[in-house]
Amino acid sequence: MKRRHWMWGGVAVAAGLAGAGWRGWSENRKLAAQDAATGGLWQMSFAAPDEGQPEVVMQSFRGQPLLLNFWGSWCPPCVLEMPDLDRFAKSHATQGWRVLGLAVDNPKAVREFLTRAPVSYTIGLAGFEGAELTRRLGNSQGGLPYTVAFNAMGDIVHRKAGQTHLEELQQWARTL
Repeated sequence: MKRRHWMWGGVAVAAGLAGAGWRGWSENRKLAAQDAATGGLWQMSFAAPDEGQPEVVMQSFRGQPLLLNFWGSWCPPCVLEMPDLDRFAKSHATQGWRVLGLAVDNPKAVREFLTRAPVSYTIGLAGFEGAELTRRLGNSQGGLPYTVAFNAMGDIVHRKAGQTHLEELQQWARTL
């Protein structure tokens, strides 16, 4: 009788370990698929505009909704939408939203621009290579501004080429 209990206990433990292994493998596979779909975005990091600030590490944005905006200081629609992005960042922070602006620009121009027009959300420097990253995220035209919304799982849920507006961003947030 005791032998049978030990046998069934061993089977239960083996099944539990197999299930945990399967789950871990499945999760890793899903993350790899998401990373491929987002052009390796979650493995990247970007310099901060001001020297001495820590790098912007994309992995730190995982697990919460993210509004990612590609912009340039030389781009009029980019500059026009920044106040709406800033209002969105402030009003949706309590709901877990993060906003990240990646500048497709040179560092000096970004620093000068942010001195004149500071924002409360995080800014990173993607450089001119950022245009290629926007293409990998679905921006076939390669133009700016380009905005992508991710859910907390890291999946792309909205994309827009061109200027966004606060009402539109709020609608995106409501759909998550």
